[in-house]
Amino acid sequence: MSAVALDLDGVLGDTRQLWQDWLADAARRFASIAELDLAALPEDRGEAAAELDRWSEAGIGDWRAGLERFASERAPVYLRPDAEASAALRRLAGRGLRLGAFTDAPEPLARVAVSQLGATRRLEALEAGAGALERLLARLGWDAPVLRSRAELLVL
Repeated sequence: MSAVALDLDGVLGDTRQLWQDWLADAARRFASIAELDLAALPEDRGEAAAELDRWSEAGIGDWRAGLERFASERAPVYLRPDAEASAALRRLAGRGLRLGAFTDAPEPLARVAVSQLGATRRLEALEAGAGALERLLARLGWDAPVLRSRAELLVL
């Protein structure tokens, strides 16, 4: 084993509530654009991001910058570094393993989360959005184990 793929939301810190709260905030801000129903966005955040990209042309502007600002301001409330998980990442990196994380969350949210969780310097790669796991495995190697929970990280 030369690399490990980590599910950001399952292993390091769950970004879903921060995403949901941004959607609620965005719905209020974009209420004047009647044809937009943020509640009808797909559950998969990669697909939701693609839909938001289409809506950008309808007048919502650069939603990614808005998400990044929202996440940067609020991440400390939603995401806290975990000492045991951080120690496990250090241990794995110390063994020479290449570490990468993936999430279906949009890239600005994923980047802010990894930074808030103190994992930026331990990760060689971060893939976000639709197809993130496949892109990460293409970078790390298809034989890299995929960890989906904190418990899996701690026992590796």
